[in-house]
Amino acid sequence: MRWVCPYLVLIILCTVPALADEDLVSGLSQDTVEITSNYTGTDIVVFGAIEHLEDTGANDVVVIVRGPDASVTVRKKDRVAGIWLNRDQATLQDMPTYYYLASTRPLGAIAAQYTLKRYGIGLSNLTPTRIFAHHDPEPFRQALIRHKQQEGLYGETPAGVEFLSPSLFRVHVPVPATVTRGQYNAEVYLFRDGNVISAQSTPLFIDQTGLERRLFNLAHESPLLYGLFAVLMAGTLGWLSSVLFRRAS
Repeated sequence: MRWVCPYLVLIILCTVPALADEDLVSGLSQDTVEITSNYTGTDIVVFGAIEHLEDTGANDVVVIVRGPDASVTVRKKDRVAGIWLNRDQATLQDMPTYYYLASTRPLGAIAAQYTLKRYGIGLSNLTPTRIFAHHDPEPFRQALIRHKQQEGLYGETPAGVEFLSPSLFRVHVPVPATVTRGQYNAEVYLFRDGNVISAQSTPLFIDQTGLERRLFNLAHESPLLYGLFAVLMAGTLGWLSSVLFRRAS
């Protein structure tokens, strides 16, 4: 795992002359999160600096960390003759498995809704690339967002961007233990007077390591061998347990 001290980088950013065409510089406290058997979640820090503060206008920062996209099927249950049954469903393609947003102010105070929708900023603007549904898919999309919020995988934090100085900022991003493995992207947007004037994207990798990674690869690359190994392991443990119980009695 490679670690970068955010405070050291911020100091360096302050000493480097601003580039003429650069309004925003951002980075991550770490670019890799390693998942082990005792992993219970962590925080990463997105940090950056705003250049050209001599320009007039109100500056706002929006930070988004987005996980790998996946297709999700959302089902609606109805009670029929006292039994809960799946009566309808919708499949939403390419929805993020993780989405966290932090901003300097509520999004409605930063930019107009059409601007936020254009850049896909905010939970209300999370839309799948394709939808397979028999009826209006919007209730299914909203239900998925609510479910992800309850799981801690979706979230919005207005005023979640902390300014260390007029130009330096940071955001603490929670990474729960249930996140999907894969490549994430940390996107930083600089708004001025309701318009995006600069943006940067930095990749973040979340992956398993050690024995967990080898078992994960075995399960996906050789599922038959993994199944036989699991059955053999269960049988061996059952036999050892029976031997120990007989000796104890």
